[in-house]
Amino acid sequence: MKAKNWKIDISKILIIIVLFFLIIMPVLRMLMYIGKLDNFDFLYSKQFSTSLGNSLLVSAVACLIAVCLAFCEAWVVLRSNVKFKGLISTLLITPMLIPSISNSTGLIILLGKNGIINNLFNLDIHIYGFWGVVIGSVLYATPVAYLLFYNILKYENYAPYEAAKILGIPKIHQLRSITLPYLKKSLISIIFATFTIIFTDYGIPLAIGGKFVTLPVLMYQEVIGQLNFAKGSLIGVVLLIPAVIAFVIDRFVDGSSNTFNAKKYIIKKNRKRDIFAKVFLGIILCSILMIHVSFVVLAFAKNYPVDMSFTLANFEKTFSVGGIKYFMNSVKVAVSVALFGIVFNFITAYFTSRLSSKLSSFIHAILIASLAVPGIVLGIAYVLFFKGSIIYGSMIILVMANYVHFSASPYLMMYNTLGKVNENLENVGATLGISRIRMIKDVILPQVSGTLFEMASYLFINSMITISAVSFLSTVNTKQFSLLINQFESLMLIECSAVISLMLLLVNVLVKGIVSFVRNKVLSEEMVKVN
Repeated sequence: MKAKNWKIDISKILIIIVLFFLIIMPVLRMLMYIGKLDNFDFLYSKQFSTSLGNSLLVSAVACLIAVCLAFCEAWVVLRSNVKFKGLISTLLITPMLIPSISNSTGLIILLGKNGIINNLFNLDIHIYGFWGVVIGSVLYATPVAYLLFYNILKYENYAPYEAAKILGIPKIHQLRSITLPYLKKSLISIIFATFTIIFTDYGIPLAIGGKFVTLPVLMYQEVIGQLNFAKGSLIGVVLLIPAVIAFVIDRFVDGSSNTFNAKKYIIKKNRKRDIFAKVFLGIILCSILMIHVSFVVLAFAKNYPVDMSFTLANFEKTFSVGGIKYFMNSVKVAVSVALFGIVFNFITAYFTSRLSSKLSSFIHAILIASLAVPGIVLGIAYVLFFKGSIIYGSMIILVMANYVHFSASPYLMMYNTLGKVNENLENVGATLGISRIRMIKDVILPQVSGTLFEMASYLFINSMITISAVSFLSTVNTKQFSLLINQFESLMLIECSAVISLMLLLVNVLVKGIVSFVRNKVLSEEMVKVN
């Protein structure tokens, strides 16, 4: 037993070394690089203060709208009798399946100077600037908040509502006295998470902000445009602040309001409520689908808006500048991140959830801490730490950065799933002379296979659409497909940008569908074996 414990401890130490190399050291290097600034007058410059003010303003406004909208979406889906709820939920989160910058591209196609809606209704809507960034941010951040609200409201206990109905308490008072207190703790985490997503994103303001410069855009300009890594590092630290606050709140504020004996929510017949739900969801889904349809329209348009005749020339133009190569780059990175992620996250989650120790707690803390590092900050941290190394400019560093950027959520999925598996399995196996490896392979893995598929899907899709960290790390040979969107838009080739957004959407929808199908099939087979 002591030998086995010794081997387990060595394995944990090796994991800690890997995590230090992937997460801790790059961030520390970025913090140290700030010292290269001659002085900190930049913090008091008009350029910095204006960008910071813009970021705070747009993040606050967009966050408020996105959180309210997401709550309403989750409420009408879960508390009404609308049909096809699974399909509706899938459509509501499709803005997450494309890069954030693609949402801005869709808005430009619809509401830009030569936008489809502007031309169709002879309007003069100006989408660039503050409100364009707000609308784009709401489109991108609302699905994240929706999923969080959905998962909380889905398990709300119906018993208090049943008692309230018997006592004759009006619906509006039930919302105020039951629903909002139930959501109170979780709501704080959702608000900060949504705010952080918007505050640290540079894709949307870069594409549609115009002269409205936010802090992430300023960081992008300083690092990519002027190679000023000291200023970029300083901005990176500022961008870390709301992410760290969100992380602390999420870790130390218990958002769980569920009870194990919760009574499933019963949806009564209510014609007015269902009509409202259908109208509300119809408006939301039409707005989302208009963005996606705009990609189709522009991708096959010969010369928008002059000549709207069907053509495949935009695809040929996209591929002629290396589109196929860059697409395959993204696929290779996404597949590598997914494969490495499910293996490494399973191993780490197994050690932290089923082999508790101080080392396990330390591993868990490092992985959770990665939640507080935005992609754009991670990108510059990796540049400063790995520059000059053998992996700099290679596919390997892109895989590493994407894994670190997206690893925390899949890790938590597996950590929580393994925590629900019978904790005595290994002890029973040892008593029967069954090795730990065999017990994992034959008993535990089949029970967590659904989570493995969810992890793979999450890592693949996010690695395909990300533009934050990879924008600092990609080279001509390793460029990611999503980065071509901004490149084409800067050349006024918005049709090619639409092609890329459309392809990414189709690939991610296809992958999500395939993964869901295979997962359900595997789970069905496992259920048959059990029975």
